[in-house]
Order: sequence, then structure tokens, then C-alpha cells
Amino acid sequence: MKYYAIIVAGGSGNRMQTETPKQFLLLKNLPVLMHTIKAFAQSESQPKILLVLNKEQQAYWQRLCDEFNFRVPHQVIDGGTERFHSVKNAVYSIEEDSLVAIHDAVRPLVSKKLIDSCYQAAALQGNVIAAVQSSDSVRQFKNGKTSALKRDEIYLVQTPQTFSINVLKEAYNQEFDNHFTDDASVVESIGYNINIIEGERSNLKITYPIDLELAELLLKH
Repeated sequence: MKYYAIIVAGGSGNRMQTETPKQFLLLKNLPVLMHTIKAFAQSESQPKILLVLNKEQQAYWQRLCDEFNFRVPHQVIDGGTERFHSVKNAVYSIEEDSLVAIHDAVRPLVSKKLIDSCYQAAALQGNVIAAVQSSDSVRQFKNGKTSALKRDEIYLVQTPQTFSINVLKEAYNQEFDNHFTDDASVVESIGYNINIIEGERSNLKITYPIDLELAELLLKH
């Protein structure tokens, strides 16, 4: 079985209060995105890496690769107007039977162990997403009222999210819907059940400035 990794890097960096897109910010003296790509390149699965990047950012990315002497093999795919379209572009560039892990560029601390576990579980179950159980109490706000939810039934979804290429092509053949929040929701919308594998607390998403500080601390240890 062939393995692919689609790394989606379309963030604008607005919530980071910086003009530089968050995937290009420095983390331990290396752009966040390079940490992410290296994690997949160093995994046992050795997937072919497809980096989805807005056309306007591709020249800057090439300059960063030259500046940091970054030579990990990867193919750059043009991003789309929404994350859905970006992933779709990458999915339809794959022509061979394969398992495909889709991962946020701004989750640079994903472990090689989790990457390999996702491929292995998807090979057995058809699909799998990484997620962690909520450690906080959770309340739902609806129609002006709040109500408690059962914490042990709530999972916080991460990436990688891993599927067979045939399922992805079927799912991404549909029209875009604003209710699609991740790849699992796209696949689920055509009738597939989604399987969960235990994620990692350290597999955080760089969204706010404090996330970058936490990632620096985690890398030191």
C-alpha cells in the first residue's frame, strides 16, 4: 500500500496578531511548517508529501527552503478558496491506490508514532482520525440557554485524519458546504462512519500567540 500525506497550509495568521502566516513563523529557529513536514518524512510510513499552499505564498516558501537549506522532498499543490478546495486539489492529484493522511500545517508537534498509528488503523478500519477526550467540563449554548454535556462523550478532533484515496475522491466529488469543518465531516456527509484513534495532548494547533510559546516549551523537553 502506498502512503501519502496532504499538509494543508492555508492559514492567514490573523488570530496570531501578525502579518506573517502562522505556518511560516519561527519555532525553535525553524518555520513551523518545516517541523510538520519533517515529522512525516521521519515516520516509518515514509509517505509522499503533498504541501497545499496558496499560489501567492509559494515563492516565499521557496525562499524559506533556500534560506534554511530545507531539502525534505515534497510536492507543492495550489491551494483553493476554502480548505475544502485545497484538499480536493491534492486528493485529485493522487492517481494510485493509497492511504492518505491529511494534516494541518500548524500542528508541528505531531509524533512519528501517531502518524504511523493512523496509517495502520486506517488500513484496518478504512478511516481514522486522531482525537483526545475533553479534560474540561463542556457546556452547549443553544437558543439562549446553556446545558451540560457528558465530558466522557466529547472528543476534541485533531489531525492526521486518514482515509483511503477512493473514499476521499468520492467525498470530495460533492459540492462545498459551509458545515464542513474538517475532512471527517466531508467523508461523514456521504454516509461513512468515522473511527477515532487516541491523539496526543502535545499535538496542539498553533492558532494564538500562546500556542507558539507552548510549542517552544514542549520542544525543549
